[in-house]
Amino acid sequence: MNTSLNEARSRFLQCWGEMGSCWGINKTMAQIHALLMVHEEPLSTDEVMRELNISRGNANMNLRSLVDWGLVRRSFKKGERREYFQSEKDVWRMFCTIARERKKREIEPVITALQECLAIAGRDRDCAAFRKQVESILEFVKTADLMLGKISQQQKSRVLPLLVRLLG
Repeated sequence: MNTSLNEARSRFLQCWGEMGSCWGINKTMAQIHALLMVHEEPLSTDEVMRELNISRGNANMNLRSLVDWGLVRRSFKKGERREYFQSEKDVWRMFCTIARERKKREIEPVITALQECLAIAGRDRDCAAFRKQVESILEFVKTADLMLGKISQQQKSRVLPLLVRLLG
């Protein structure tokens, strides 16, 4: 393989892994995702292990998580028993999938927790300042939830380019 391609690919895997860590996704999971994004052909678990120098257990656990997120799908090659994995290549679809999963896994539980806090506080006058602050946070989180919901429903995002133009 071309040396500059190897270097660029290695840097991309490193960068994507670091970025994933900042977003709350483990580094190895992000690196596997990056590896599958930049490979044209699906890769087997053994190939992922070899490319990233990781254990089988680590590879299996993170590939399963990526499949659960909907970012990676399993595939098979005719005449072979082993599973192969390939990443979604369309950037907008990938972003919409991530938005949908983050909404489900992170935003919706926060909304539920904030609503529970308000229910516990009740209408007691001593809780007025607390209620006001939590209601304000809840309103903000619900707005973020609505936006993520709209974005995650798009196959080709028309929302994000519009938002970028409005903000620019």
